[in-house]
Amino acid sequence: MTESFDIEDRVEAGTAEPGAYDREVEALLFAAAGPLSLTDLTRRLPEGADVEGALAALAARYEGRGVTLACVAGRWRFQTAEDLAWLMTEERQEPRRLSRAAQETLAIIAYHQPVTRAEIEAIRGVQASRGTLDVLLELSLVRMRGRRRTPGRPVTYGTTDGFLEHFGMASLADLPGAAEMKAAGLLSLDLPPDFSTPDPMAQQHDEDPLEDGETPQFHTDYLGEEAPP
Repeated sequence: MTESFDIEDRVEAGTAEPGAYDREVEALLFAAAGPLSLTDLTRRLPEGADVEGALAALAARYEGRGVTLACVAGRWRFQTAEDLAWLMTEERQEPRRLSRAAQETLAIIAYHQPVTRAEIEAIRGVQASRGTLDVLLELSLVRMRGRRRTPGRPVTYGTTDGFLEHFGMASLADLPGAAEMKAAGLLSLDLPPDFSTPDPMAQQHDEDPLEDGETPQFHTDYLGEEAPP
């Protein structure tokens, strides 16, 4: 019979009585970084201390309370009562940081919408990496708007109401201009005098809306993979 069963039997039999070292064992278990075995407890207490008796008394004392004494893999510890585990569960949203590529892609979409994948790549000067638009779509910062009236009818992208809410803007007209971004250190001061930021409110919407029930697969429209035969 193991040590834990010996102590549990004493509790069930009602023979677990307060001993001389209950408080010492309670203090050791409370302050320990992890569960303690009988050997650990015995080594810390005076020779001849009834550690098993103290554990049995503590188990009986804490039975039915919010915190109970439990034996896990031959070691003892205080833990939350099993029926109260739901109190320890907390749901919270962890902020998700956008990668530099995602930030640049989001900025291009915000200022150049409606914009296609090819146009995003042309403006950034690099090929789109897998998953960049996936993240923005998943976070509901951008959406698929429609299809451009050009050969191939590529999907166009734009921002969402969630984008405006996230950045605290009433409309796209509130997007910062070149002067504001220079003042914030987001643009170089050496830009040409005639440099200006695009106005998404003035963009020509040369696109057709997505047809009812049409949900283009992102990996096909954004990554340019060929459709299966």
